[in-house]
Amino acid sequence: MVSIDAASEAAMRRIVDAVDEDALVADLAALVRFGPVTGSDGESAAQRYLADRLGAAGLTVDLWAEDVEALRAAPGGPGDETDRSELLGLAAATGPGLPGMILVGHVDVVPNGDPEAWTVDPTGATISGDLLYGRGAADMLSGLAVNVAVARAVLASGVRLAAPLAVHSVASEEDGGLGAFATLRRGHRGGAAVITEPTDGRLVVASAGALTFRLEVPGRAAHGSNRLDGVSALEVFERVHRALRDLEERRNAGGDARFGGNPLPYALSIGMVRAGEWASTVPDLVVADGRYGVRIGEDPAAARAEFEQVVAGLGAVDPWLREHPVGVTWPGGQFASGSVDDGHPLIGEVADAVATVRGESPQLVAAPYGSDQRHYTAAGVPTVLYGPGALTDAHAPDEKVSLADTLAVARTLAVLVARRCGAH
Repeated sequence: MVSIDAASEAAMRRIVDAVDEDALVADLAALVRFGPVTGSDGESAAQRYLADRLGAAGLTVDLWAEDVEALRAAPGGPGDETDRSELLGLAAATGPGLPGMILVGHVDVVPNGDPEAWTVDPTGATISGDLLYGRGAADMLSGLAVNVAVARAVLASGVRLAAPLAVHSVASEEDGGLGAFATLRRGHRGGAAVITEPTDGRLVVASAGALTFRLEVPGRAAHGSNRLDGVSALEVFERVHRALRDLEERRNAGGDARFGGNPLPYALSIGMVRAGEWASTVPDLVVADGRYGVRIGEDPAAARAEFEQVVAGLGAVDPWLREHPVGVTWPGGQFASGSVDDGHPLIGEVADAVATVRGESPQLVAAPYGSDQRHYTAAGVPTVLYGPGALTDAHAPDEKVSLADTLAVARTLAVLVARRCGAH
């Protein structure tokens, strides 16, 4: 457990007590109402709103517009999947010097999906009892609102920090992490970071990666009434898909206890399939896009090579594919894995802060999805994930978050910041 003296304890309590629940909920509702879908005007509008809120609270704010094409071409870039014309970066700090802690959140959300699947307005920020509904409520506008609330509480409390607190609001996380990449490339760093993704009360110490791939599977067109004169690209794709299912099974063998019994932490999933141009024509091309899980600690280049070898190897057993190989490209987000060293003090510090507020320590887990953790750890910033909401609500219709949970996370991070940044 963290040992602190009475004066520091009193300073910590002042910060926790200064967390403004009403302002926290108001910020969350405002962010949901912007509808900040990745690459949209709402994303940029939400960034400007947050910059105003952080500036009004007394933080020093850096809000900048990236040259998107130059950023995409920068060495080490993560890729993206949105036809965006603007990317705004936002970083703010409570004072000068290297921050002792960074609270990180992404401002972008995924599209709403089928409107008929929602029973509430996705951008209405409807509150019913303890729950606030709307796209991004869990993933992760509640976490972003928490970060702002903690920074506001530090300055409102009048407490001084030995090392400042920083808040990073990043865009384009949902399609690869271009915003976090830009923020770190601009020079914003700190001693440690917490990304307030929805973790359902658990502390995420490692996260898998995910690579977006595209398959172009060839066939041969023919009139549908003479199907046997052609080669259906759909039927060829079925054979390719079976081989990828076998690859997925091999890559998930053995397990990792940190995934809590999840049988498929490194999923390989086909998300989009496009084939054919006419109902009575045998399709001569299937284009399939998907995501491919990267093991914790695995070089994404090695993961891509294994995938490509499996696809290319089909030619040894399939005469059609021997003469007409499948094209494989990697056009979208390329999430490497990320993790913090098992013995790093940050893990215990966050766990102690959780125990202080909630009365019990969190379960330490690994996440099966890609996140901005890998950008920060690659830049030398030890980083974990801990935030309000549950992954089961993310990207789903009627997405929601518990306001009580959101407030508890804000108070937990207020404790963490007070201790790690040296409140006095």
